[in-house]
Amino acid sequence: MAAIKLAGATVNQTPLDWKGNLDRILQAIQEAKSERVEILCFPELAITGYGSEDLFLSYWYPQKALAQLGKLIPFCKDITVAVGLPVRIQDKVYNTVAVIENAELKGFVAKQFMAIDGVHYEFRWFTPWEANQVIDFEFEGKNIPLGDLTFHHRGIHYGFEICEDAWRGKVRPGYRLRDRKVDLIFNPSASHFAMGKTAERKELFEYSSEIFNCYYCYVNLLGNEAGRMIFDGEILLTKSGKTVGRNQLLSFRDFQVFHFELEDKAQNIAPIHPKEWEFVQASALGLFDYLRKSKSNGFVLSLSGGADSSTIAVLVAEMVRRGIKELGLNEFVKKLELSFSPKSDNPEKELVGRLLTTAYQGTKNSSIDTFQSAKSLAESLGAKFYSWTIDDEVNSYTTKIETAIGRKLTWEQDDITLQNIQARARSPIIWMLANLKNALLLSTSNRSEGDVGYTTMDGDTSGSISPIAAVDKHFILQWLQWAEKNLDRPGLSYVNSLTPTAELRPLERTQTDEKDLMPYAVIVEIERLAIRDKRSPMDIFLLLNDELGLEQTVLKDYIKKFFRLWSRNQWKRERLAPSFHLDEFNVDPKTWYRFPILSGGFAEELELLDQI
Repeated sequence: MAAIKLAGATVNQTPLDWKGNLDRILQAIQEAKSERVEILCFPELAITGYGSEDLFLSYWYPQKALAQLGKLIPFCKDITVAVGLPVRIQDKVYNTVAVIENAELKGFVAKQFMAIDGVHYEFRWFTPWEANQVIDFEFEGKNIPLGDLTFHHRGIHYGFEICEDAWRGKVRPGYRLRDRKVDLIFNPSASHFAMGKTAERKELFEYSSEIFNCYYCYVNLLGNEAGRMIFDGEILLTKSGKTVGRNQLLSFRDFQVFHFELEDKAQNIAPIHPKEWEFVQASALGLFDYLRKSKSNGFVLSLSGGADSSTIAVLVAEMVRRGIKELGLNEFVKKLELSFSPKSDNPEKELVGRLLTTAYQGTKNSSIDTFQSAKSLAESLGAKFYSWTIDDEVNSYTTKIETAIGRKLTWEQDDITLQNIQARARSPIIWMLANLKNALLLSTSNRSEGDVGYTTMDGDTSGSISPIAAVDKHFILQWLQWAEKNLDRPGLSYVNSLTPTAELRPLERTQTDEKDLMPYAVIVEIERLAIRDKRSPMDIFLLLNDELGLEQTVLKDYIKKFFRLWSRNQWKRERLAPSFHLDEFNVDPKTWYRFPILSGGFAEELELLDQI
């Protein structure tokens, strides 16, 4: 086999950004040529972006993608390039990879298996290609083969599995490629980021290279492409069951070309980081892309001094820190289209103040501890910090409704109403601040609260984007402890000393989240089985009865509470602000888990718990 240099090119694309998408591809090709790369593979649907949604169903969109391919081909002299795009044939759309060799289109490889679980709904847009089938497709007046193809380059026989193709066990195309004796398999992908997923991919592709007795090259998309899914930009080469090379993930750059010598020896292998690092890096990149692609001027955050809002404040600060570190200050500011001239010897902290505005919105039920926590953290990060009280607004609303109904509201009779009006009274003024600054308002809900509806609609759920809505509270609390030490964020010391509380009841009632609900560690265990694994209440009880060591009556009550609150609060989850998919599952009905707004609430299933 010839010793050649090949490369993967990850690109941060955006649906409908035709010129920008093409420019990034062309820049990557130019860099690959300068490195004397012979075969360059781009990710799945790189020309259009994976997150184009129902645009794929139109007639004009795939046609324009083909026109972009036509513009790309002349720039592929003296190199072989594989690039993904949709192709429509009559009433069907196929997810394909076009292979260009020395500025000549050689063929289109079509994806054979569609991703239909979790965040993926590919069957809505694409038709699977049938194995071993090849047709002629007319492109610019010529018949080009399209289908289940392989190619040759200087004695190297190579083929493709496109993303989901590789995850289909014994029926995956790789087995047929092995029978055709390929030397190399490329896997152009649009595989969503999730904490811990890269280790799973590494295991799969190392195994693939061993069972197929070939080199296996994986190339993923990069960045927060269209709002919710984040792509990590992984480029990986394996051989003989081992990793040959791997890039550093989650780059802030527009594109990244990572090349390998086609040799069975370890080359440049970036480390796999722990989940805590993945969470902050993916969130920082997701925020950065969302900010610049939405053309907003910054972020506004209602900073309560609690765990959730503090986490989001740190994530914004880490966006600035990591972006400057990788891109440099000037390039980072340029990509955000900001006018910024530092006036201090700490431009990072100064820029955080330019991009992040926070406000502590206290009431008579707020404590000095949470105020100090919010103020200390904002000052340590460099964020702009305001503080005001909303008691006048709460009293105004309360007085009006008391006059209307002819009685006083009391905590004994009107607990939820009196809590919710405080949360909702905070919303108009923080939205006003966001509007003044043309900024994105950050919502602070987490996944555990989304599970059980422990959130006030049009209150703390208000926002343009909800960065941590797909992450459970148990993880958030552990991450804050990690972040204080590992990210050198001493301003987190206050929040890490506090017990999570909504601070909506009078202080003498000593409200805490876990007293209102159940321990967050228990919520995590129940939701994993109920939502991720789709288990019944009875199954969950039998599985957790020995595992958690709780009294049976207590565990049954927790399970009943979870399912009743889950069923009752689907309408809230339908209205949450867009969130990043960061974990192995989430509860967003638009991306991962659909559930009826109206239902019987597991009534019969929960009754069975009382019979054992």
